[in-house]
Amino acid sequence: MPNIQFSQLVKQYGAVTVLENLNLDVHEGEFLVLLGPSGCGKTTLLNMLAGLLEVTSGQITIGDRDVTDLDPKDRGLAMVFQSYALYPTKTVRGNLKFGLVAQKLPKEEVERRIDWVAKLLRIEQLLDRKPSQLSGGQRQRVAIGRALVKKVGVFLFDEPLSNLDAKLRTEMRLEIKKLHHELKQTVVYVTHDQIEAMTMATRIAIMDRGVIQQIGSPDEVYEHPANIFVARFIGSPPMNVLETSLKVSGNSVQALHEPTGTRIDLSDYPFMSRPDDGLRASVGLRPENFITGNGNGSRPAAVFNLPLLYTEKTGSDATAFMTSKDDLLAARIDPGLVSKLTLGEPLALSFPREKLNVFDARTGLRM
Repeated sequence: MPNIQFSQLVKQYGAVTVLENLNLDVHEGEFLVLLGPSGCGKTTLLNMLAGLLEVTSGQITIGDRDVTDLDPKDRGLAMVFQSYALYPTKTVRGNLKFGLVAQKLPKEEVERRIDWVAKLLRIEQLLDRKPSQLSGGQRQRVAIGRALVKKVGVFLFDEPLSNLDAKLRTEMRLEIKKLHHELKQTVVYVTHDQIEAMTMATRIAIMDRGVIQQIGSPDEVYEHPANIFVARFIGSPPMNVLETSLKVSGNSVQALHEPTGTRIDLSDYPFMSRPDDGLRASVGLRPENFITGNGNGSRPAAVFNLPLLYTEKTGSDATAFMTSKDDLLAARIDPGLVSKLTLGEPLALSFPREKLNVFDARTGLRM
């Protein structure tokens, strides 16, 4: 279960730089998720780790070995691809056996590993079937099994669940998480799906345009996003971000949201350094942190009273969307309230002080 280190990693295609001076440590035995939108460089980074792409400059080490220029077969890795990449003419047993035979392992060891992984993934009854006779979830189990039988220290997953339907994705998330808990192997997992990242990772590295924006546990990146990109990328509906100007006087710090005339009290906010009067700030408000009403005697940071534009109800969840000029404010509400609300009528919502996120409007960084 080795650790992995990327040092000053650069990947260029001609004049285009995909990754620039990237530094990242993957701890031994952890489940690290590379998360970001399409084109952010996460799959490029995974393929460089796997040896499928050349490194322009920089270094990759696994354990105490420099693997930057090693062939993929010599890196001690196993990879699960998005497309399953199973051999269509071979049975499940043949797919599991293929890489082991290439390693020239004894026949008894090959059969022992196949039996072990078949029981682990509950595919014993599928061993004599061809991939065309399997469902999507079964094919993915076989693809994972083909990686597991190699008994390596590091597993790479490249968006392995994106071809599955919603129910199967949920099931396979649990399967992969259970496997990691049992085997305690080092995992690097690529996805653009924040639900996968939040539910499976021990740490998340959020990427954008070839740069790591923040690394932390799921709770850390959700509760304390490092910048506006992370704040908006994590969460569904995404965080509301309101452009304000700060009024600083003594111990009082107030953020004025001019389109609604709402003042947001930031006096208790833990600023890294005291802000200047008149500074433009972006105030982040998670939809699920709103409280219906005016705070019921508590000291909320702000109270909004805005016209209701529309609502969305999805079973046990409901979201209300309010509008004021160009701003759209999303707030999670009790689903039982939806039938009692009238579109176009004001809806009063308060926001607690301890749930605020504040960013510098110019740099986008957390204040």
